[in-house]
Amino acid sequence: MAATKAIELEIEGRTVRVSNPDKPYFADRGLTKLDIVNYFVAVGDGILGALRDRPTTLERWPGGWFEGAKLSTRMDNKGDAFYQKRVAKGAPDWVETATIKFPSGRPADEVCPTELAVVAWAVNLGTLTFHPWPVRRPELDSPDQLRIDLDPQPGTDFKSAAVVAPVLRELLAEHGLEGYPKTSGGRGLHVYVPIEPRWDFVQARRAVIAVGRELSRRMPDQVTVNWWKEERGERVFIDYNQMARDRTIASAYSVRPNARARVSAPLRWEEVSEVVPDDFDVLTMPARFAEVGDLHAAVGEKAFSLESLLELSAKHERDFGEGDMPYPPEYPKMPGEPKRVQPSKDRDRPKDVEE
Repeated sequence: MAATKAIELEIEGRTVRVSNPDKPYFADRGLTKLDIVNYFVAVGDGILGALRDRPTTLERWPGGWFEGAKLSTRMDNKGDAFYQKRVAKGAPDWVETATIKFPSGRPADEVCPTELAVVAWAVNLGTLTFHPWPVRRPELDSPDQLRIDLDPQPGTDFKSAAVVAPVLRELLAEHGLEGYPKTSGGRGLHVYVPIEPRWDFVQARRAVIAVGRELSRRMPDQVTVNWWKEERGERVFIDYNQMARDRTIASAYSVRPNARARVSAPLRWEEVSEVVPDDFDVLTMPARFAEVGDLHAAVGEKAFSLESLLELSAKHERDFGEGDMPYPPEYPKMPGEPKRVQPSKDRDRPKDVEE
């Protein structure tokens, strides 16, 4: 298909160039690059509320999404899409950045959106999904959100996560916390808890581990916090490592790379058991947003204490000997972390005695 002539959009006083606006981004649904730009503009207050002043990794699909498209990984960089963690060369001077540090200690200047034009500029580069850090400038080492990822494992689905959600809500309330749910845009469910930015990543991660362990005690057949896939079974995994430094999840209103062009949709708690991920996509979300507004606006307006969850974490360690849990493989060995070895490959692990 021949490239179409670039156009310029005026977005809140900025001129944003959209090259090849008719380029298919989701061909099966007839969605073009310009359609995706217009989608983000339509939910502008929502996407900017999710990203403003947060260092943000861009998940770029420069050829759009198509059946069989793959995302590059650390092990295979020959995919059709990739994560961009450093600001692109030639970015306009109004694209601001924040200097973050990876677990290795290396720094990077990452895009830090401050206005809607930055979102449109990123979409012109092929960005579908925005992955903001749970921190804001200038407190880049102090999370202001707990992000609890309910990740359905094989044999479970979104409805399985929806069953766990009200129990999670009750647990948070017991500790004086309020959570805000959203679909992941995939099979899972995310719950954001706004917190005071006075704890570090290690403490925030330990708080999520405590939540996961408590949920798994209350719903042992439905919830797991086990890091190793071979131990999870057909349960919903509370992915606590999403709170580790430099681990992020798709923001609210991000577009997900799948055939339907789903989006990550903020929900009311009473909706969680009633909806399915396919209810929310690039074509349906603008009307919903116009009707209900940004259901995650309060995430940026409230801030709760982590003290109660950290006390729960200490209780787990004191009463059950449950300390830290494994970090992702690319992390340096962390203080207090247990052996980072898959249980079935751990030669030092005691063998179960058969009855």
